[in-house]
Amino acid sequence: MKTGKASLLKGALLALVLSTPAFAGNGINHGDTAWLLVATALVVMMTPAGLAMFYAGMARVKNVLNTIGMSYIAYAVASVVWVVIGYSLAFGKDIGGFIGGLNHLFLSGIGVNNVSGTIPALLFVSFQMAFAGIAVAIVSGSVIERMKFSSWAIFSALWIIFVYAPIAHWVWGDGGWLLKMGALDFAGGAVIHINAGISGLALAYLVGKRKGYGKTAMFPSSIALTALGVGLLWFGWFGFNGGSALAANQSAALALITTNTAAAMGAITWMIIEWMRDGHPTVLGIVSGVVAGLVGITPAAGFVGIIGALIIGITSAIVGYFGVAILKPKLGYDDSLDAFGVHGLCGMWGAIATGLFANPSMSGKAGLFFGNPYQVVVQLISVIAVTLYAGIVTLIVGSVVKVITGGLRVDDEQEYDGLDKSIHGERAFELE
Repeated sequence: MKTGKASLLKGALLALVLSTPAFAGNGINHGDTAWLLVATALVVMMTPAGLAMFYAGMARVKNVLNTIGMSYIAYAVASVVWVVIGYSLAFGKDIGGFIGGLNHLFLSGIGVNNVSGTIPALLFVSFQMAFAGIAVAIVSGSVIERMKFSSWAIFSALWIIFVYAPIAHWVWGDGGWLLKMGALDFAGGAVIHINAGISGLALAYLVGKRKGYGKTAMFPSSIALTALGVGLLWFGWFGFNGGSALAANQSAALALITTNTAAAMGAITWMIIEWMRDGHPTVLGIVSGVVAGLVGITPAAGFVGIIGALIIGITSAIVGYFGVAILKPKLGYDDSLDAFGVHGLCGMWGAIATGLFANPSMSGKAGLFFGNPYQVVVQLISVIAVTLYAGIVTLIVGSVVKVITGGLRVDDEQEYDGLDKSIHGERAFELE
């Protein structure tokens, strides 16, 4: 009798819970929702923890806090701009394939019960917000140690509106012209890495080189801190790529295994190159190889198999090493922490590699080596389009910010003293 009453009570409570709006059917899949909640948190962690530590360890001791602060404020600014206007421009009602409308300004029309696919619409907004935040923070790696903090904060807001949101719409927005053309970008090779890397290079050109660059040794503050940051990035990247399936399904599982494989292969490859070329393997080189592999696999994670992931990991490390150790010294540009050398170049290669290695048995998408040469053409068009737009519009946005703030860079004395002290009045470490 007691068992029967307990069963009735349990059934009544379950019916009550399932009848409430938060648990109503509405197309929501609880497994997908749970996974995307976790994935979103992982991607959020990548900016104020992973990228901030990664970059801070490579900065000089006198600029560690400023470097961390640039990642933090970039994420904070992007978070606010995204819910106010960025999401609407990226995913609002399509206007000519190039931009979303203002129908979701301040998230208008997106309520707690709205659904996107099989997850709450607000969760999709949050997941995409985390992507926008890390994208603009990556740009900071090209200009740390000499850009005004005020200029950076304003630039971050304008960049999300005029550079990131339009490109996100092209590739991922309903009606976007690259999406309609058939461009493949599983988790942001073009939208995030090419975009941020090219933008970083353009902004570095506007800001100018650090004083003494190429003449004075600039030692990183802590390779250990950088390695910790990359570890957090590697961990967070499972949400970054795996979450881009937008479901707890086979595609997410594929993205996790290809992501880890490419990252590991990138680390091994960069280590071997350094060992052969310089006579010793560095920890900085190993973790740089991890990032190169992660960037390269990002657009391909849900489209390629293990062989494709291994090849992309190897080749991305080669491309990244070339960008950092050969191209930058040869051309002499000051991309401080190699946002262009790793994110930009490896993002380009990853996008092209997706067009080569996309395996129809994995996702139904075929690349050149599986009988579809047209996919490579589409991928090349996406690379060229994003490169040109990001570079040109970033130069315009940076020039506008320069006028607004009376210059993009700190004065010589501030740069000499270090931005931790001269801008923030703080120090990361006690100096003798």
